[in-house]
Amino acid sequence: MHLTLVAAETLVIDALTRNRVDEANARSVARALVAAEAAGQGGHGLRRVEAYAKQAKAGKVDGFAKPQLERLFPAVVQIDACHGYAYPAFDLAASVLPEIARQQGIALAAVRRSHHAGVLALTVERFAEMGLVALMVANATASMAAWGGRKPVFGTNPIAFAAPIPETDPLVIDLALSRVARGKVMAARQKGVDIPADWAFDRNGQPTTDAIAALEGTMAPSGEAKGAALAMMVEILAGALTGANFSFESSSLFDDKGSAPGLGQMLIVINPTASGGSGVAERLAMLVGEISSDPGVRLPGRRGQTARRQALESGIEVEGDVVATIHSL
Repeated sequence: MHLTLVAAETLVIDALTRNRVDEANARSVARALVAAEAAGQGGHGLRRVEAYAKQAKAGKVDGFAKPQLERLFPAVVQIDACHGYAYPAFDLAASVLPEIARQQGIALAAVRRSHHAGVLALTVERFAEMGLVALMVANATASMAAWGGRKPVFGTNPIAFAAPIPETDPLVIDLALSRVARGKVMAARQKGVDIPADWAFDRNGQPTTDAIAALEGTMAPSGEAKGAALAMMVEILAGALTGANFSFESSSLFDDKGSAPGLGQMLIVINPTASGGSGVAERLAMLVGEISSDPGVRLPGRRGQTARRQALESGIEVEGDVVATIHSL
């Protein structure tokens, strides 16, 4: 089904407000999910609406929550998402961190009692478009074992980074520390299709092509032991240092059972002139130019940026079953 971005956002807002979410929060969520869909990240897009709505209706997520901010140090703020959706907390961070970074040279936001962080690239890119460098980490419900184990301890625990590049789109890097984002497995389950054998393990630690078995087992870490070690690093930054739940303490993001997930995210925003002076932008442009001079190279983030520009002009294609499910909520 073909939808304009405005129509897609309206579809999401209507579904959420029918399920105990206030309009301001619904709009924040809708912008994020539709932007993810437009960027080609369907696992973090409209297929999430059903779970989001059911969780709000059941009270697992507070659809009326208003994130609260406390400035702990000149460059550090803590944001309590109050068991609401993560996106209003990110909107709040985006409204205060740029000015702090310009004044202090750096700004940090520790987000706790939060929810699904979605496509982190879309958050860090907001700061790069303001001329700032941003780094973000987030934990997620446990789905990945420590290397050599079978028990889910870490989430897919993504890392994202964005830097401004003069006269062109920001450079954006966004990667899950599992081989693929778990949302892709969820999407495969919803479509009833198999997954590649190197994406996940079943409960017995064996590679599986069955999406259901994969969701009941563990995700394969990107880079094997190195990916698992980085996931532990993110767990410390996004879980321990923010005061959020660890991944293994969090409830599922895919159903309405259990208590609030209570996840955490950490966002660090850097004023590039704070350490490198006025020549940073030109140095970044030089680096990107050198990389791009190799005809076989595509800069990170460009595919999603191009897809979103096309979606602004021509809309998006959404599977009919997804739209029908959202209408039925």
